[in-house]
Amino acid sequence: MFFNYVYLNSHYGKLSNIAKLTFHNRRAYCVIRNNFNKELPWRGRHSRSYGCMPQKSIRHYLVPNGKSQRLLRRSDVWTSKVFQRNKSSDNKPEPDIALLVKLVILVGPLFVLFFLLLEEDDKTISWSTFVHEMLAKGEVQEIIQLDKLNRAVVVLRPGAVIRNKQYPNGQTYNLKIEDEEYFEDRVRDVEEELGIPPNGRVLIIHKSHNQPLLGLFIMLFAFYIILRAGKTAAMFNPFTRIAKARFTLIDPLSGHTKGVKFSDVGGLKEAKVEIMEFVDYLKRPEHYRSLGAKVPKGALLLGPPGCGKTLLAKAVASEANVPFLSMNGSEFIELIGGLGAARVRDLFSEARKISPCIIYIDEIDAIGKKRADMGTFGGVHTESEHTLNQLLVEMDGMATREGVVMLASTNRAEVLDIALLRPGRFDRHITIDLPNLEERKEIFIQYLKGIRLEREPEHYCKRMASLTPGFSGADIANICNEAALHAARLKKEIVKGEDLEYAIERVVGGTEKRTSAISHEEKHLVAYHEAGRALIGWLSEHGEILLKISVVPRTNQAVGWSQFSPPEQYLFSEQELFDKMCMALGGRVAEMMIFNKISTRSEQDLKRVTRIAYAQICQYGMNSVVGPISFRGPDSDGNKKPYSKQFASVMDEEARKLVAKAFFRAEDILRQNKDKLVKLAETLLKRETMNYHDVMDVIGPPVKKNKKTIEPLMFDLSVVKAGGPEQSTQEKA
Repeated sequence: MFFNYVYLNSHYGKLSNIAKLTFHNRRAYCVIRNNFNKELPWRGRHSRSYGCMPQKSIRHYLVPNGKSQRLLRRSDVWTSKVFQRNKSSDNKPEPDIALLVKLVILVGPLFVLFFLLLEEDDKTISWSTFVHEMLAKGEVQEIIQLDKLNRAVVVLRPGAVIRNKQYPNGQTYNLKIEDEEYFEDRVRDVEEELGIPPNGRVLIIHKSHNQPLLGLFIMLFAFYIILRAGKTAAMFNPFTRIAKARFTLIDPLSGHTKGVKFSDVGGLKEAKVEIMEFVDYLKRPEHYRSLGAKVPKGALLLGPPGCGKTLLAKAVASEANVPFLSMNGSEFIELIGGLGAARVRDLFSEARKISPCIIYIDEIDAIGKKRADMGTFGGVHTESEHTLNQLLVEMDGMATREGVVMLASTNRAEVLDIALLRPGRFDRHITIDLPNLEERKEIFIQYLKGIRLEREPEHYCKRMASLTPGFSGADIANICNEAALHAARLKKEIVKGEDLEYAIERVVGGTEKRTSAISHEEKHLVAYHEAGRALIGWLSEHGEILLKISVVPRTNQAVGWSQFSPPEQYLFSEQELFDKMCMALGGRVAEMMIFNKISTRSEQDLKRVTRIAYAQICQYGMNSVVGPISFRGPDSDGNKKPYSKQFASVMDEEARKLVAKAFFRAEDILRQNKDKLVKLAETLLKRETMNYHDVMDVIGPPVKKNKKTIEPLMFDLSVVKAGGPEQSTQEKA
């Protein structure tokens, strides 16, 4: 017996007389209340089953909206099973929602394609309609022939009238073609029969149809394959994407190895020899294995900023002939916890897939700092410590494999964790220091090759290297670029020696500010200050050689500056350090002697004197009272000092005595040579800028005859008494 919702309601009076209603296999099972006896031959609680319409329809009638739900809640005889799927009684399996979605993805495009084809059939015209209704009446604008589809698209002109119907914006129709090869000839023959002149004939365009719907269907099918492979979760998981290491891959097999070669790196001879061993091993591993040698697992490039650590790594990437994975230390750690360790794992995982290869981490101190004690942060490891621990395991752990060479660079080696520096992780520590005189020559030659010079780069490199003591490779590159910019600013055709010296002055002291408002009194004081310091160095046995002295204000907020050439040495005696202190105090002593007052000009000089004094007493053991002991300096980060307050007072007192001794020594030198001081200062006021030879012409040669000097006139117009083209103009005025 089949019935619907109306039959249930009429036969049982009202829905409240039904105690329970369940569904199974397109059948509804009704449980009637005990007290219901209308037209029924039985009493008590009975259950009878009736065939009915599908489950979804019955459920739709029973609970169509919120109002029906409220009605059912008011009844005390309905059970909650009316509101949910019957899972426990008949064990009906849940429908596979994922399968339904996949079916929709597959079948949906077919339906769309079917309806589009129906629409295209509605716009398909016959050859006769095309000729008589369109072509003969001049309503055709162009014809697009779709090759390999036996079809053409007829495009009507705007305002065309077809069968008494006007199309203001034009219209397109499909035209079936029997023979694509002779379609155009057939159209031309018809036009000739219709008497259409050649200049009025319809344009026929041949176009290859790429069938976008078919491409869409293929794309959806590929997406379905990805779903079946179970890759969707990883693909669309945001953490999975951000946990990928964002490295730069340089693969020699792909041809993207353009860059710096070892021959392009000036200086760094010892560093290049050590680093090229890694490259040679990766190129010829059989030779090393035959001797039983193993390649070092890693090399750490150490040194001040701008000395060529990253440049050397670029050369390795270009010449290693193996994949090179580069990443910055700051790219590992971000806001999300655990992200740094995940990126380290991903980086080494990718490296092992393409081994042999090289991993390079620039500024490794960002993730390689010393780990704090467990009690420092309440026993909680920081994110950087987790990243460092993962890096240590990947470099030398249980699952470490050969074929992955690790390179890293930093200018803060003192903050790195000791476990990171041990052999087995970074077997070699390659120190790249500031270049010496010969290395600066090579670097200048490398960078001057790219500049249009008046003469060959070898002609300038010796003097330029002598004028730039303590400069790094990055500073030298900046000087060469500033020289080219200065020549371009003055609209020169070539770069001359005076442009190179101007660039040195600009990098050292900044741009000249000749329009700066400085009073005559201040200029007078600055001249004596600079002259006093230069004279002490000139007359001291271990004083630094003077290169240039000037009272012209600079953009680095200095109202005067002096450039000296420190000796190319690493060890200093007590007397040499004492002469440095006297030289630094020469400007302050000259101010007191001439003006009987002091100014703030000597701030930096006093800092240097204080640093040298404490270094002699606390670190070098050059004081008889304190003795031959060495402590960390006052600027150390350590909170605990390995000496008492009383001993610290003794060191402070000895430092004050040493500074006072240097002050009195500088005062004695200037009082004995006061005439030279006045003569040098007054000449400096007139010229504003003087070089080594100008000073020698005024006060004579330095005390030490074998003191190293800069050879004059290494190239034409390179040394001008005023220190630059601007000063030459000032002298003429």
